[in-house]
Amino acid sequence: MMPVRLLRILRLALVWLAAPMVAGATVATGAGAETLAQFDNARRIVSLPDGIDLAVIEMGPRTGRPVILVHGYTDSARDWFPALGAFSPRDRLILVDLRGHGHSSKPACCYALVDFAWDLRLLMDRLGLQNADLVGHSLGSMIVQVFAENWPERAKHVVLISSTGGPSPTPTSQDLADRKDGFDFRTPISRLHDPIDPDSAFMRAWWSSPTPVDPAFLERQRVDSAYIPAAVWLAVLDQGLTGFDPHPGLARLKAPCLLIWGEKDPIMLPEVRRTLIAALPGAQVTVYPGLGHNPFWEQPRAVIDRIDRFLDTP
Repeated sequence: MMPVRLLRILRLALVWLAAPMVAGATVATGAGAETLAQFDNARRIVSLPDGIDLAVIEMGPRTGRPVILVHGYTDSARDWFPALGAFSPRDRLILVDLRGHGHSSKPACCYALVDFAWDLRLLMDRLGLQNADLVGHSLGSMIVQVFAENWPERAKHVVLISSTGGPSPTPTSQDLADRKDGFDFRTPISRLHDPIDPDSAFMRAWWSSPTPVDPAFLERQRVDSAYIPAAVWLAVLDQGLTGFDPHPGLARLKAPCLLIWGEKDPIMLPEVRRTLIAALPGAQVTVYPGLGHNPFWEQPRAVIDRIDRFLDTP
């Protein structure tokens, strides 16, 4: 494990060393690749015209291929930290804390998927990006779906990790059994109240993995998500996730797509994978045996290499 970890850090260091300084931005040096705390110090705040302040980290060459990384529900930009060293040093990575998450604004309202997608559109405008490749995980993948459906000219490639096509209109008996056995996160989230205990049984289950992931990283993730107000957890669940039906919009998603899942994902069950594959018949699909909801934490090299190969296609 140690040689792989060191190689990942060295590659990330080279990416950051290659990044020129930008006025108003905090760009980490090679030393900044070594710890999560130093990674966090690379954040800067971008104020959007809609009144939202987004915390953003940019890495890689300013003239590189822009790749926007969109994290999942109750995560932050550091969701991508275990995988950063596997990205191509040619990539200009743009990592964002979504509204309500991390160091970004946490308004009292407006957590529908289109609100998140609109923030990305405004962020691209502020960064001077006409288009970009977008990689979204879980909630982030749904946001990327909505973004690419509404502003197709701004999305060059779309990568949806641990995403959903919604429930099947004709579920099989196995689908119904899987629904009963899947991870019920809605019930415990509906009961959350401040202060959230990062070491509760729910939080440990929320951040669990079928294969080993650095426990210190997972602990930091739990602590950070516990700082998100319970009202925001509930707002995103109620406004962004509950009742979301991807079917009507997916026909408008014209960008080349790559769909990635872990075989043992307890949230995005085989049923919703099938419906998404059926809705996007031209998409490339990769399912990683034995992996869970966060496959790029479990096998970062394999997953990110697959993404970079896809982004290299026309």
